[in-house]
Amino acid sequence: MLTQSLLYASYRQSKADYSLFVKNISNELHRGARHVDDIIVVGNDKLTIRGLTSFLNHRFKLKNLGKLKYFLGLEVVRSPKGIYLSQRKYTLDILSECGLLAAKPVSFPMEQNSRLDPDTGSPLPDPSQYRQLIGRLLYLTITRPDIAYCVNNLSQFMQLPRQPHMDAANRVLRYLKSAPGTCILFSASSNLRLTAFCDSDWAACPTTRRSITGYVTFLGNSLISWKSKKQSTISRSSAEAEYRSMATATCEFIWLRALLQDLGVPQSSPMQLYCDNQAAIHIVANPVYHERTKHIEIDCHVVRERIQDGSISTSHVASSMQLADILTKPLGGTIFHSLLSKMGVLDLHAPS
Repeated sequence: MLTQSLLYASYRQSKADYSLFVKNISNELHRGARHVDDIIVVGNDKLTIRGLTSFLNHRFKLKNLGKLKYFLGLEVVRSPKGIYLSQRKYTLDILSECGLLAAKPVSFPMEQNSRLDPDTGSPLPDPSQYRQLIGRLLYLTITRPDIAYCVNNLSQFMQLPRQPHMDAANRVLRYLKSAPGTCILFSASSNLRLTAFCDSDWAACPTTRRSITGYVTFLGNSLISWKSKKQSTISRSSAEAEYRSMATATCEFIWLRALLQDLGVPQSSPMQLYCDNQAAIHIVANPVYHERTKHIEIDCHVVRERIQDGSISTSHVASSMQLADILTKPLGGTIFHSLLSKMGVLDLHAPS
């Protein structure tokens, strides 16, 4: 019913995200994002926003909560610098339910070089507690790229969690205790060009020997998306693993460009993709460099097509500046916090 009502009001449903509705009125742009029975309305004309609210209130029983401050566990704070997005209350609720509000904090979420496997340690007597905890932590990664790798790793043991897995999850909670107000900033002064960093950790899984893909995407200097994920097949070399991660980041690029087009932010210049593996960049640039790639699935070659049509350009970045490294492996405290600061992830409630 809500979808039909918005379409009736001349809003257009985005093809990139069916929960987004857009309406252009001369030089004005109005958007509505819905989730089940919750909706956010934004635009640059208050009269039009009031008109839409009145229209929807006539069709449904609405409760207008005013300016956006809290939505589905996400806290929104405005400042002259931009918009801060966090899940502080949600984080504190998790710590309270787990009885770790008074726990001793740690400065990074997972021990460096830690490798969990499915067979070490005794099974948990009640695995449902572990599953519930990991489910809540997965939702927390919406605003916390700093725990994305750890939670992705821990979610692989949901079927039969063991004590080492629970210990690692508790360490993540102790890390959250150190900075529950960690947030991301959508800068008010940022340019609107898409860039991304992609990386992989070759044969990182000790059980399957599959690699881990990680990428972070920026709109200007604002972090807008990220992912840490085990690759679906085994890579024969680090270059192949990096090539697959470039293909995954390229797919995210394609989706984000379509979404930004609907939001009135077209990408006129090529989107920049940074990788720290020279061999992977050569594979992308040279279609006849087939000896290492003839066995790779065709869908991975999407990155080549986008390079050739000019929508994406690739650049080499030093490993020390590879921001996606934080999403592929557990890092020590110094490197971990250095990369976080470069990504623009900060603690809004930290003492100045």
